[in-house]
Amino acid sequence: MSSDSDDDMPLARANGKLSKAHISKSEDKAMDQAGPSTSAPAGVSIRNGPVLEDRMDVDEPATNGKRKSRSSISKPVYKDEEDSDDDDAPMSKRQKTSKAIQSDSDDETPLAAAKKRGGKLPPKATAADIGDDESSDDEPLTTKLAKEKAAIEKKAEKEAKAIRAKESKAKATKKVKKEDSDNEDVKPKNKRKTNGTASAKKTNGVKKVEPESDSDVPLMKKPVKKINGKVKPEEVSPKKGKGKKEDSEEAEEIYRWWDAPKKEDDSIKWETLQHNGVIFPPAYEPLPKNVKLLYDGVPVTLSIEAEEIAGFFGAMLNSTLNVENPTFQKNFFDDFTEEVKKTGGAQGPDGKKIDIKHFSKLDFKQIFSYYDGKSQARKARSTAEKKAEKAERDLAEAPYTQCIWDGRKEQVGNFRVEPPGLFRGRGAHPKTGKVKRRVLPNQITINIGKDATVPTPPEGYKWGKVQHDNKATWLAMWQENINGAYKYVMLAAKSSVKGQSDYKKFEKARGLKSHIDQIRKDYTRDLRAELMADRQRATAVYLIDKLALRAGNEKDGENEAETVGCCSLKYEHITLKPPNTVIFDFLGKDSIRYYDEVVVDDKVFKNLKMFKRAPKKEGDDIFDRLTTTQLNKHLNSYMPGLSAKVFRTYNASYTMSNLLTKLKDTNITMQEKVKLYNDCNRKVALLCNHKRTVGASHEAQMEKMTDRIKGLQYQQWRFKQMILDVDPKQKKKRGSEWFQLDSDLDQEWILEHQAFLVQEMRTKIEKKFQKDNEKLAAEGSKEMKAKELAERLEVADDLKKKFKKENKTKKIEPEGKGASVEKFESSIEKLDARIATMRLQAEDREGNKEVALGTSKINYIDPRLTVVFANKFDVPIEKFFSKTLREKFTWAIESIGDDDAWEF
Repeated sequence: MSSDSDDDMPLARANGKLSKAHISKSEDKAMDQAGPSTSAPAGVSIRNGPVLEDRMDVDEPATNGKRKSRSSISKPVYKDEEDSDDDDAPMSKRQKTSKAIQSDSDDETPLAAAKKRGGKLPPKATAADIGDDESSDDEPLTTKLAKEKAAIEKKAEKEAKAIRAKESKAKATKKVKKEDSDNEDVKPKNKRKTNGTASAKKTNGVKKVEPESDSDVPLMKKPVKKINGKVKPEEVSPKKGKGKKEDSEEAEEIYRWWDAPKKEDDSIKWETLQHNGVIFPPAYEPLPKNVKLLYDGVPVTLSIEAEEIAGFFGAMLNSTLNVENPTFQKNFFDDFTEEVKKTGGAQGPDGKKIDIKHFSKLDFKQIFSYYDGKSQARKARSTAEKKAEKAERDLAEAPYTQCIWDGRKEQVGNFRVEPPGLFRGRGAHPKTGKVKRRVLPNQITINIGKDATVPTPPEGYKWGKVQHDNKATWLAMWQENINGAYKYVMLAAKSSVKGQSDYKKFEKARGLKSHIDQIRKDYTRDLRAELMADRQRATAVYLIDKLALRAGNEKDGENEAETVGCCSLKYEHITLKPPNTVIFDFLGKDSIRYYDEVVVDDKVFKNLKMFKRAPKKEGDDIFDRLTTTQLNKHLNSYMPGLSAKVFRTYNASYTMSNLLTKLKDTNITMQEKVKLYNDCNRKVALLCNHKRTVGASHEAQMEKMTDRIKGLQYQQWRFKQMILDVDPKQKKKRGSEWFQLDSDLDQEWILEHQAFLVQEMRTKIEKKFQKDNEKLAAEGSKEMKAKELAERLEVADDLKKKFKKENKTKKIEPEGKGASVEKFESSIEKLDARIATMRLQAEDREGNKEVALGTSKINYIDPRLTVVFANKFDVPIEKFFSKTLREKFTWAIESIGDDDAWEF
């Protein structure tokens, strides 16, 4: 039982309304009788959430830091957005304030809160979402999913008991062997000694001990095969589709750490380390003298420092979600005016001082136009210019891309120091818009080997500090000025260091297999615990295990966005819908709105009702006698290193493993095999609640795929008409229906498609002409004239005339040389195969629209499971892992080899 007291709670909770420390039996009985009991299935999401709503515009992820974070950089290069009708007006007149995200609601019901925010709810889950078209109408999808989930959990319970029994037996056997060995030591030794030493083998003076578990042995032993009855080591064969000639040399340089002996001291990360430091962003280029910031219509002259900050805002003027956000405006204006005052103030054309007091009087239009022009010029560069610039940049960056780590080359992840800009943050961050200052060399700490050559800092500067910490895996570090966070230059995702980190994460999840039954048994029992602290902890572990909620960390409300997780849920974040449905509505990680309707265990529902009981109100904690630290400490008692986040990895990987083992290698196409894998991945996402919102471009993509399929059908119809032209008797032989136009293809669509085909041909010709001219220019030859392009475009004009004639005469003349019925039949069959493949792809994409398959596959599902599937079904690993992911998961691909029997 828990020993937590009120003194263990944070001060904020101690001063607030804490739940009673104990729950009497009579009180518990009254809660049981308060609502109808139900045997409805638990732990299944009803809706497909989460929902993206009112999300701040954020930058691309950067690899700096201990975790991937969005770099807070405002660049003069940006994406084009729709032009505002009142671009000519100052900011004050253009301003259309975005609605701020509200996490609190006057109404307890999240549905009402969502309506106030104007947000949409995610669609309810359907059988099609899990690729199950044979779902019975008599059995709800939630019931079907819950049954499958319960069966998987039952299997996990049996496996956990079997694993522990096997481990106990192994320990007992080992103990008996040790006792026998000790008994032999006390007996007179008649056996001959070799060189006066005992028979026990020693390596480096340390006696070898049999490992207690598989986790201590190398990740993989080289496969063996028998030749004439003799066992012969066999080289690991390259993964299917991976062994390209140009990659062979690089493959030989891979450090096979999974085959290397395990280090005695895991805390020592390297013995020698050499690198070339970091690359700093280029110095600021002042604006031309004719480009000015206007204040109340008057052009102002600023110091270089203040002008640069004004440029940050002006360059991103089309990012309305940022520049029209009141918090963003205020924070920028405060930092900007402070810099103006610090650097001598602003002056008008006549040299008189201008006091900048009101943000609404600032007009950044000239600055925006200047940077927009530079952006357009960059986009308009020729391919040759872009390649030349990239080659020059790659050459300059080459020394920084790799380091020498224990004598071998390792890829560095992010060696660039972030340039200055305006902080954007994640979601409704209170510091969004503040100026992110330029990082100088004297703020940077370099971590390098003692005997290595320290990188030379930029002229006129010194490094802040140089240290030789071989227990750290970062190469350089500095502290940014916005949140005081530390940024790190780390090794790349494909490096051995990162690979070992991934391996340990998944092995830790595998370790949970032998404890999961006991953990579930204990928290199920503690759902009725007398101590409130124990009951809250059990309920929280249930939600984390069943619903994949993040544990949640306490935030500093003034400096961080109000995001929550399980332990930090507030009164207003959940609504209880009898008999046992819980509606979650809160801002989760990255300030993304999380909305989910979930069926829970009957006792969990009643506990949550108890945790929300008066006098609690909005703003009060649901789990007021539990912290994330206490929760993880409790989980650690089952297994070292076990924390809330391990459950997400375990549940996803274990579920995937179970689904894949049920699959049989049947005679199906490659695309059907890929879809089979994706169906399993999708089911994992639904069963483990790893979901996402529907992408904004999804409908457009689906329409494009539908048009492509219809385009192939139209081409099939044209071939059939050509068959009729070659041999009119085919109509009687095959029947008139075979030659009819597909019902999906009406005359209006055909005309649009014909226009599309003509324009597509024109575009291809124009691009080819431009590319040919660039090649001629690069070779120093004379470029072709516009007349040549006009002659080439005549082909598109002929196609247009051809379609016009076909529409008028209703007759399709045969195309190509040697026209025959057999030739057109062959073309139709090939199109049939393409149509079938594309329909599968469209079905797959539609099914994946609310599922983050990439996130699940990369972060939560053990990559070795994907490799096993690829082996079992003879699918190239490229179908599942991109080149970047193949490099990241080299350890998984190579350690599994051609094995198709490995299990999570």
